[in-house]
Amino acid sequence: MSLRTCWLNGSFMAEEHAHVSIFDRGLLFGDGVYEVAAVFNGRLLDADRHLVRLARSQREIGIPAPYDGATLEAMMQEVATRNGITEGLVYLQVTRGAAERDFSFPAEVHPTAFAYARAKKLSDDPNASGVKVHPVPDIRWQRCDIKSTAMLAQVMAKQAARESGAFEAIMHENGLVTEGGSSNMWIVRDGVAYTRPTSSDILAGITRDVIFDVADEVGVKVVRRAFTLEQAYAADECLLTSATSFVLPVTQIGQHQVGGGAPGPITKRLRDGYLARAARLTA
Repeated sequence: MSLRTCWLNGSFMAEEHAHVSIFDRGLLFGDGVYEVAAVFNGRLLDADRHLVRLARSQREIGIPAPYDGATLEAMMQEVATRNGITEGLVYLQVTRGAAERDFSFPAEVHPTAFAYARAKKLSDDPNASGVKVHPVPDIRWQRCDIKSTAMLAQVMAKQAARESGAFEAIMHENGLVTEGGSSNMWIVRDGVAYTRPTSSDILAGITRDVIFDVADEVGVKVVRRAFTLEQAYAADECLLTSATSFVLPVTQIGQHQVGGGAPGPITKRLRDGYLARAARLTA
């Protein structure tokens, strides 16, 4: 296996040379933020939107922006190109930086920024025939709108899903579905798609936002309204959206089959519309 080319603090290098300090606050406290952008037809997809969200996450926790969005977007494309990625993902992380271990912010510290890429099949996803999700309580903090690297709750949720034979977790709190372990959740009832409104309870997914536009294009009505697990069990369709999976049908929630166990027409329309848009933007 050939070594990947990574980017660290302004320089491209082989992954064997990409090292960060053991005193980096991203390692010690999870004090950092990140984004993952898809690569389609060899080109970044919606990286500009991801970088707007990254900048917001940095502002919300007080991490200075060491690079502007244009610089980061060009770098991410270069990481993908240097690694020969035609379909896959580019991961970008920014931490507060390395300093003596103390909970409060250090007076002077320079952020650590790095990125790498990996191949992943996105257009012909084998999961497009439907996936199972596993219900778990949502035990996260109250600022889920910040894309923090502190993701122990999501790690535990996704591990529980794996151990149950599921593709993803579906998290719930106070009787309402919040989101997936690393995705946004939707249901369809009587031809209308429902997803939870934007708030600090969920991460406002970039793919989710794109689907709002795609839904207009393909004639699907979307309502931003929270729903319960029971409503998800009884839905005509269920689906998840994320930058790493685009749009996937959910055909089973725990032991409950959804929509007869097959992808529904609205999910297919949204997935096809999303892929068509991706093809246009990266042609």
